[in-house]
Amino acid sequence: MAQRPERADALRNRETVLAAADALFAASSSPHSVSMDDIATAAGVGKGTLFRRFGDRTGLIGAVIASRLEPLQQAVREAQDAAGSSPRQRVLDLLDASLCFKIENRNLMAAAEEAGLSSPYRAEHYGWWHGMLHAALDQVPGVHDAGFTAHALLATIRADLVAHLIDDQEMTPDGLRSCLAAYVDNALGSHSSSPGTRKEA
Repeated sequence: MAQRPERADALRNRETVLAAADALFAASSSPHSVSMDDIATAAGVGKGTLFRRFGDRTGLIGAVIASRLEPLQQAVREAQDAAGSSPRQRVLDLLDASLCFKIENRNLMAAAEEAGLSSPYRAEHYGWWHGMLHAALDQVPGVHDAGFTAHALLATIRADLVAHLIDDQEMTPDGLRSCLAAYVDNALGSHSSSPGTRKEA
């Protein structure tokens, strides 16, 4: 049986909840302190509605991330499909896009890593980034194991590390992006491109 489309009012309520949760995580200096009660109050709905709709706090956080990532993922796919950039540049661009998203949404992403997912590597969005990187790295000369290399490179932009460098170490976003680009260039070796190459966002 085909799934019935979501009612307009239910869809509006869902978007209201996602927007409220997004705003709360963005404003909070302690992401784990944002509760389902806080989100329900901000969205003007009952807490039971949140649990029925999203299952639990982890499910709600995942839905917020998915809603924020969807336009970025579409833009990344289009950029990766465009002709003209080398595989090495595609790797740099993918990591830079992921880093920029984590800088802008570091509280939300940190909450996801703290949300009892057992491992951030099980998150759907992690699998997407890994798959895109793996495919690009497969085309870069000199990369021995594209799957492992993709994991290793993504580990350099974990949300908790990004938050620590930006919020605690007072590193600028542009400084962090430049450091990542130089690190990736070194990690991939000297087969092509120049150190620190990246596109401005």
